Amino acid sequence: MLRILFSARVVALHLLAIGALVTCGLLGRWQLGVFEDSGRPRSTLDPAPVAVASLTTPGRHMTADMIGRRVTAEGTFDPSRQLLVAGREGGLWVLTALDLGDGTTVPIVRGRVATAQDPATAVPEGRVTVSGRLQPSEDTESVQRRPRQLPPGQVMTVSSAELINLWRGAKLRSGFVVAASQSPAPAVALQPVSISPPTEPGGLTWRNLAYAAQWWIFGLFAVFMWWHFVRDALRGRTEGTGATVPAGAVPPRDATAPTGATTATTDATGTPAETAPRTRAAP
Repeated sequence: MLRILFSARVVALHLLAIGALVTCGLLGRWQLGVFEDSGRPRSTLDPAPVAVASLTTPGRHMTADMIGRRVTAEGTFDPSRQLLVAGREGGLWVLTALDLGDGTTVPIVRGRVATAQDPATAVPEGRVTVSGRLQPSEDTESVQRRPRQLPPGQVMTVSSAELINLWRGAKLRSGFVVAASQSPAPAVALQPVSISPPTEPGGLTWRNLAYAAQWWIFGLFAVFMWWHFVRDALRGRTEGTGATVPAGAVPPRDATAPTGATTATTDATGTPAETAPRTRAAP
């Protein structure tokens, strides 16, 4: 058996089956990866920055196409309207009102600090230009409240409904801006808050999942054909070495046996019996 299994013809069959199995497995895994990637969110076009005043309006909700847009805001920070948003990335967000000079205000997340005593919380003076991404107002019900009351000057969310009550008299535009840069730069820099660009939901391509299943089925078929051919090779070897005399056949007479030699017969019981040699009658 080992001689058959390791013959040149069968070894070539082994290598062909292994190659087909590995190839089909890798191609199926590749198609499965394409299927998985198709369901992930994809980045959309990131338009050029626009003025925040051209997108947002006081008292009007933001639309989906506004979320994550790059915007610029020019004005002056109001030091009397600054809050710290607790529980953000292991620290606090610094939220400051930016007066746009047209009677409206937009909340700006200027950055993040580790503690409320950080000197970077100082409000910059003079006119500034802030570039960042626009975000929708947060829902106060989505944030788990702390069992103890927050210190003065701290909040849990950046909510327009809450800020209207805290910053009385301010005409707030919808949403808030997470700053990416500020000009001129502050004297003490804040840690930046990272905001991902806008994305759109992905759609699963079931066709690639079907392709993956087909490749794996091809691999199983290759294994089946390998087993089939190896089995036939082993059977052919067995039949070639195990020849037998068919039942009822009379073995050939030995041509070298002398004429008149005693022949063996069997009686009715199957017991061999010797018979006398036949003699020819005299003429």
